[in-house]
Amino acid sequence: MTQAHPDLSADPALDLLRAVFGFEAFRGSQEAIIRHLAQGRDALVLMPTGGGKSLCYQIPALLRPGVAVVVSPLIALMQDQVEALRQNGVAAAFLNSTLDWREAQAIEASAREGRLKLLYVAPERLLTERFLGLLDELEAGPGLALFAIDEAHCVSQWGHDFRPEYLQLSALHERHPRVPRIALTATADAATREEMAHRLGLTAARVFIASFDRPNIRYTVVEKDNPRRQLLGFLAGHRSEAGIVYCLSRKKVEETAEWLAREGYHALPYHAGLDAAVRAEHQRRFQCEEAVVMVATIAFGMGIDKPDVRFVAHLDLPKSIEAYYQETGRAGRDNEPAEAWMAYGLQDIALQRSRIEESEAPPERKRLEAQKLNALLSYCEAPRCRRAVLLDYFGEASAPCGNCDVCLDPPELFDGTVAAQKALSAAWRTGQRFGAGHLIDVLLGRATDKVKGFGHDRLPTFGVGTEHTEAEWRGIFRQLAAAGLLQPDLAEYGALKLTEAARAVLKGAQRVELRRPARGKAARSKSAGPVADLPAKDRPLFDALRAWRLDKAREQCVPAYVILHDRTLRLLSTLRPGDEAALAEISGLGAAKREHYGEELLELIADWAE
Repeated sequence: MTQAHPDLSADPALDLLRAVFGFEAFRGSQEAIIRHLAQGRDALVLMPTGGGKSLCYQIPALLRPGVAVVVSPLIALMQDQVEALRQNGVAAAFLNSTLDWREAQAIEASAREGRLKLLYVAPERLLTERFLGLLDELEAGPGLALFAIDEAHCVSQWGHDFRPEYLQLSALHERHPRVPRIALTATADAATREEMAHRLGLTAARVFIASFDRPNIRYTVVEKDNPRRQLLGFLAGHRSEAGIVYCLSRKKVEETAEWLAREGYHALPYHAGLDAAVRAEHQRRFQCEEAVVMVATIAFGMGIDKPDVRFVAHLDLPKSIEAYYQETGRAGRDNEPAEAWMAYGLQDIALQRSRIEESEAPPERKRLEAQKLNALLSYCEAPRCRRAVLLDYFGEASAPCGNCDVCLDPPELFDGTVAAQKALSAAWRTGQRFGAGHLIDVLLGRATDKVKGFGHDRLPTFGVGTEHTEAEWRGIFRQLAAAGLLQPDLAEYGALKLTEAARAVLKGAQRVELRRPARGKAARSKSAGPVADLPAKDRPLFDALRAWRLDKAREQCVPAYVILHDRTLRLLSTLRPGDEAALAEISGLGAAKREHYGEELLELIADWAE
């Protein structure tokens, strides 16, 4: 395995990228980050999922003498990264609770003897006296190349992935001030960035902020009508592809997974209430098998390194734009086309606002969470490019993308002031005790038993809204709630109550612009990813290569993508290299992988060429 860099030319970093990892060129800010860290300087890196964050510390670890220590919050993530490094011929190991005492001792000995280049460790173990003592021995012996803190947003006490152990990681610099550090995350707004730098002692570090744009992801938001039917319509374009369906509750996760299984999908549930062994098995199957749909709560996700997730669907509204960005970012990590689809409605707004109001968080935290929810609702209702709204939230300007539902099927805007006044008046005159369904009956002049029973058929607002359909009124009420003019009250079965902001609208002092539902053209999904436009003549070889890869993965008990990514299989299928030299030109095939698999790949390709 690689102990240090091989014979290098004038550009050691680029040589390592090509020889070890099989890539021809750096992407984005990778090169600048690598050179900065290799020179012994600290860095704080914000780079989107799929942007190649791992290489930013893996290559400097190979360039610098000694052992690089990588702090990673999840066992599955560190195991996958270590196996991927080993496949590339790099001496790497992890220390976590899956190892017995003898295994851990052997890895510690390898590190002391300088036989490791990267050592992954969970923050809980890193802060033990035993491991801190090991770090002292490493600095005095083979040396400490660097400290890498992955998923660094876990240090934020305001964030959704807070890990208290991260607050103590500043101890690394206090004990080893000469060792360079790099902290990395895929998502953080300005406030979280500042908190990360402060709590990790990286205020003097150079900050690298890559574009938050994930241009390969198509974003779509639909109004909930019949969520299951809508989800099936979306999934029809993703048969035989891996994806994630997020739900808010554990019960809904299990019911949705069972229903999808009956519909013919390879669906598995995942939530914190399942037995740990079941969760681990379901995660293993998702990582290792083809076309698994994981139906999950947010307990599933952080650290998922599967590159060929072709879609992420939300059946419930997330908590914030950061959560939404991070969850949707698990799709298309291989930079091939992927989709982020979400269905949301008035009930989602009520649930999330109720969650904030009923929590025991201090007022400051509640205000912050309410602001974050309002930003997400603005994203859902925005009449402009979804990607532009997302990027604007992270402080990045963007032109319309042409790859979201709003760009592909722009909504029609109209002056909704009168409609808003009618809706607000209906809520007011019925005593602010009824939900949208009852108010729509009143506006449409439906003299149901319930409407007549409360005498609402005699109100001035009875029948004044016949210019809009029931579906349109449902959208109007949802938009008024999202805009903060109506407040759904779950304690009173979703009763819609006017907020203070509604007063100006009722008095005619404030204009309201609303959107009509899109015509649905962009809602139809289609199969994405590396095989979407693969020529028919190359598909049989691609399928054969996938079968070969799956066999190799099962033999070694590793995820299939650790062997080779789909993109590499596509290149092999279309270019069909005939010798070792041609094989070396294939992206994703470093020297170690060519040595391990080159002969078999050439034989397989030759068989299909005959």
